Amino acid sequence: MAKRKVGALEKVDADLPNLQHKLRRDPISYKDDFCKQYNQYATQREIFLQAPSSATDGGIVSFRDLIDFISHVADCYPVITARFPQELAEILTLHHTVLETELREKIVGSLVLLRRKEIIDSSALLHTLFPILTTTPSKSLRTLVFQKILSDLRSSNAKTTNHRLNRTIQTVLYNLLTSDRSSPKGIWAVKLTRELWKRQIWTDSKAVEIMKEASLADNEKVIVGSIRFFLGGDKEREEMEDESSDEETSIDIGKLRHQAGINKKTGKKMKSLDKAVATVKKKERKKSQPHPLNFSALHLLHDPQGFAETLFSKHLQNSRSKLNLEQKLQVLQLVSRLVGLHKLTIISLYSYFIKYLTPRQPSVTSFLASLAQSTHSLVPPDVLEPLVQKIANEFVSEAAASEVASAGLNAIREICVRQPLAMNDTLLQDLVMYRKSKDKGVMMAAKGLLGLYREVGAELLKKRDRGKQAAMGLRSGDRKEKRFGEEEAGEIDGLELLEQWKAEEKKKRREEKGLPVEGSDGEAMEADEEEDWGAWDVEENESDDSGGWIDVESDADIDISDDEENKQPLKKPKLDDEHPIATTSDPEAAADTTPQAAPEKKPSTLATTRILTPADLAKLQELRIQANVSSLLKPSQKRRLEKENNRHIDDPLTSLEIEGLASLSARKTKEAKLAAAAAGKTERNEHRSTQSMRHEKKIREGKSTTNKEKARKKNFLMTLGKAKGKQKKSLVERGRVLKGHVERQKRGGKRGNKGK
Repeated sequence: MAKRKVGALEKVDADLPNLQHKLRRDPISYKDDFCKQYNQYATQREIFLQAPSSATDGGIVSFRDLIDFISHVADCYPVITARFPQELAEILTLHHTVLETELREKIVGSLVLLRRKEIIDSSALLHTLFPILTTTPSKSLRTLVFQKILSDLRSSNAKTTNHRLNRTIQTVLYNLLTSDRSSPKGIWAVKLTRELWKRQIWTDSKAVEIMKEASLADNEKVIVGSIRFFLGGDKEREEMEDESSDEETSIDIGKLRHQAGINKKTGKKMKSLDKAVATVKKKERKKSQPHPLNFSALHLLHDPQGFAETLFSKHLQNSRSKLNLEQKLQVLQLVSRLVGLHKLTIISLYSYFIKYLTPRQPSVTSFLASLAQSTHSLVPPDVLEPLVQKIANEFVSEAAASEVASAGLNAIREICVRQPLAMNDTLLQDLVMYRKSKDKGVMMAAKGLLGLYREVGAELLKKRDRGKQAAMGLRSGDRKEKRFGEEEAGEIDGLELLEQWKAEEKKKRREEKGLPVEGSDGEAMEADEEEDWGAWDVEENESDDSGGWIDVESDADIDISDDEENKQPLKKPKLDDEHPIATTSDPEAAADTTPQAAPEKKPSTLATTRILTPADLAKLQELRIQANVSSLLKPSQKRRLEKENNRHIDDPLTSLEIEGLASLSARKTKEAKLAAAAAGKTERNEHRSTQSMRHEKKIREGKSTTNKEKARKKNFLMTLGKAKGKQKKSLVERGRVLKGHVERQKRGGKRGNKGK
């Protein structure tokens, strides 16, 4: 039988990509062809809907190709394809469980393509895909739909925040969680919210409320997912931001420009160069913009007290809770962080800890960390004293292992840092005696507790344990016993040190100018203002000795200032003579004026009278370090104390910090010591020559190699003809070649550029 010839029109009909290309170029001329294909799609759709589960393979392939074709050119014929998106949504919604895998993915991809062409909006797309995400049994379809929903929300919020769409989706997720708390469908609300929070698309309190409702659900997976969000969502967001900044900084514009100037210039390479330049410019613009305020999820909670109480009563106190010990521990960590961060009051929380405070309890250091984290200055000391006493009895004893004792002492110290009144003098003096222990971990933990109470409660220590600074402070009255609920007035720590330093600097400047040491404040006001303008750049103020540039004044100015200074001391004798007059006339008044108590410390007025510059703040930090007791410590102790002081209030207290000193007690084997030493060293590569490292650096920077290096790497068969030619040269020719080579070397090569 002879092969039938296919006509030109039939070829066009059969080749849908070719027809799609022609429709793009001239939609009007090919309108009839499109209508013909659309009618064929309508016929295939009706046949498919009659028996979706029993459709033939050929019919499915044809139907899939027609859907792909129409979705790509639907924007050219909006009137004809007006019902096309709705028909696809109906097929996917009603028959997604029986659809063939490739056809199902093609329909989802076509809907997303129609959204990119703005034929349908994001709300319609998400309302179609989200019910499928929560109801389909297919794992592959759930993954695909989740990725499409996430990418659509990202693209909708790329240029500006789409508040209307975000509120709509947040309401859908909130209703999904509150409608049925025992349903596992809520896990998709948790996953979607956590991913959008990590990418900084949702940063408002509505997203936090969604996760709050998820943590109060009855399904274990939903609870654990939301609890992990509160415990580590902010850290994930910071890591994602660091990764994106690293990707942006990895572009080397110099390398790309060098390659574009050396290699063959093509349109593709120039486009990639322009794209890289645009990315770098965008990054520079981002740097100049103000940094967005990314509040922690724990700070955006509407009612932290009610939330913490509900969490504690529903998941921890409830005997019918289905959570295992590890999951309960995560809930306990969240409750303790809420209590410590917002200074909440849940008295029953502390009695819950008592049964878990034994060395035989699994994950006991996590319970100790949670207890310390839930302690703050407003917790009654009567509530904490039994807990501290039990930790001391169970963990700290001569019969206990050194790791157990150091962990117990460290936990007691973390509790007392937050509430010093939880300790009594008898127990403290007993615990401080462990500083003489032969074990390093126990000794360091006991010394840390001793150093803490030298600062916050030296009156509880014996006189020999108080130290010099604490003893002098108690004797002079500077250190007073702290009362429960007492809060210090908010002020900048160490501001009086900065004020004192500025006064000393002012005296030095007056001495250099030849003025009296004590004078009125209005004389050097202009000079101080000029120095303050230069103090806004910290890097320029490298010298700590000088307070800035000294203005050279004229002789007339100095004479005027001297006259003013001569008038000032005349007022002082009057003030000095008032006291002797009072003593002679009234003896009782004289007795009253005798200094019986130390004068009260007046608050510094520096912050209220002037604006502190960056240089002032840098000097303030330096003065704090100098005045701190840590200046007398060893460098390793300084680093550890500085690390503790720099810990932010939002940072959680982990079990590793409780176990930190216990690692000093454990005896390491020789292999463990060698492994620790190797881990602390930088990576050492094999020995290489300087020329090899330079060559690798050139390749890394995208630079080319020399001709000599290229010749060395050339294939041997390519150099064989040249080698044979050299063998046939006569002695005279060889001498001529060598002579020419020597002359070229003297001249500086073929180009003669030696010395340039």
